[in-house]
Amino acid sequence: MSVNQNKFVLYDVIFYLVFPLAVWHLTREHIGDYYAMLLSSVPGIIYSVYRFMALKKLNVFGIYMIGTLVVGTLVDVLSGSAIRLLWNNVIYAYVMSGLFLVTIVIKRPISLYFALDFVEMQGYGRAFSKRLFHKKKIFKLFNWIVIAFAFQDILLATIKAWLITEYGVEAFDKGLILRQVINWGLAFIIMGGFFYVGKVINQSPELIEEVEKEMEEEQVRA
Repeated sequence: MSVNQNKFVLYDVIFYLVFPLAVWHLTREHIGDYYAMLLSSVPGIIYSVYRFMALKKLNVFGIYMIGTLVVGTLVDVLSGSAIRLLWNNVIYAYVMSGLFLVTIVIKRPISLYFALDFVEMQGYGRAFSKRLFHKKKIFKLFNWIVIAFAFQDILLATIKAWLITEYGVEAFDKGLILRQVINWGLAFIIMGGFFYVGKVINQSPELIEEVEKEMEEEQVRA
C-alpha cells in the first residue's frame, strides 16, 4: 500500500469513525440523540467534500461521491428523530444496492465508469479504454465488481437493521464501527477486482490489438 493510500486509510478512520464517535458521546446528553447524530456526520461531510475537490475534475466517480453525500445528508436531516434516522439509513443502503444492480441490468455497470475515470487520470485515452472495457472478457468482470458493491450495502444494512432491533438508538456507535470494518474489508476485495481487470488486460494483448484495429477502421471510414 502506497503512502497516499495509507494516508487516506488514516483519514477515513479519523473522519468517518473517531470524530463521529467523539461528537456522539460528547454531545448526545446536551443536545439529544438526533442532533448529536446529525452533528457527528459533519466531519465526514467535510472530508468527503475534500476528497471530491481533490479529484480536480468532475467525472462519474466525483458525481457519485457528491451525489451520495447530498442524498445521505438529506436523508439524515429530514428524518426528524434518532431512531427514524437509523432506519432511514438502512433503507437508503438497500436502495443503493438496488441501484448498483440496476446498472448491471441496463448494461452500464457503474464500476466500469469508475475504472474509466481512474485510467483517464493516469493518462490513458477514455474512448480507447471504454471500448476495451466493453469487450466481453473484461465487461463481465465489472459486473462482478458491481455485485460486490451491492453486497457491501446489503450486508451493512442487514446487520444495522438487526442492531437497531436489538439496541435501538444505542446501535448508532456500533453501526459506525461496523461500517468501517465492512467497508474496508470489502474494499480490499473490490480493489482486488479492479487489479484483476488490469491483470487480464495485460495478459490479453489480442484485445488491445482488436480495439486498435477497430478504431483505425473507424477513422478510415470517417
